[in-house]
Amino acid sequence: MDSHFRAFSFVDRITRLGPGDSIRGQYTIPPTLDAFPASLVAEAVGQLAAWAAMATVRCSHRPVAGIAGTIELLSAVHPGQVLDLAAELESVDTETVGYGGSAHADGIPVIRLLDCVGPMLPVEDFDDPQSVRDRLPFLRTVGAAPGGFDGLPALALDPCGGERDRVARARLHVPAAAPFFADHFPRRPVFPGTLLMHASLQAAALLATPATSANGGAWMPRTVSDVKLRTFISPGETLSLEARRIGHSDSSLAIAVESRIKQRLVGSAEILFCPALNL
Repeated sequence: MDSHFRAFSFVDRITRLGPGDSIRGQYTIPPTLDAFPASLVAEAVGQLAAWAAMATVRCSHRPVAGIAGTIELLSAVHPGQVLDLAAELESVDTETVGYGGSAHADGIPVIRLLDCVGPMLPVEDFDDPQSVRDRLPFLRTVGAAPGGFDGLPALALDPCGGERDRVARARLHVPAAAPFFADHFPRRPVFPGTLLMHASLQAAALLATPATSANGGAWMPRTVSDVKLRTFISPGETLSLEARRIGHSDSSLAIAVESRIKQRLVGSAEILFCPALNL
């Protein structure tokens, strides 16, 4: 089956498209999945914002991952739930887009994105422009049949040392081939920035052990801030991730994560954890 608009597409329907700055949509999480991580909810909001941006510039350009000021992780979602998605464009032209957005499930806030900025690049560099132009009215009318996403391939981190409770290091081997590359993107496969966020959360979790919590309970990620993706990550690359504790109290644990290809910095973020009982 063709993976285009299926293997890494998380907007089933656009329910409202305002005059250039407001968009609403939905996505049904396939009930057959084992889980649907927060990073993919963020991806869904970002994709909805991307459709609004592309509609504004008549699908000549599309946004790609860049900077996110703050991503608030408000609650978990479960397979089978319907995500109600919203995004507001703060600015858009053929150079950059600025936006914020959110997702709810069953009326409960799930995630909130604030102060996001992405470069706009020619659609033809990544996809067939006519396919993209045709997809927009399809999502606004018929809508996509739920269930196209079959889940992610194994993207497990390989821990490789560090300093107890202070620094954790790990490697991530980006697959040379995976279904999501056919959708992200057909003409230029790129490892999604939200999957780098997912790996960063995993790396930070290596330091967020119960032993470092004042009540001995679990730490839960609450916000991901100052997110920067500095370059495209190609299939087959090996990423080195380093998580470093930068702040610690009874009520919070702050961890900075940097990702490199060889010695070149490709991504960074700061992750704030709170004790699970405080959420």
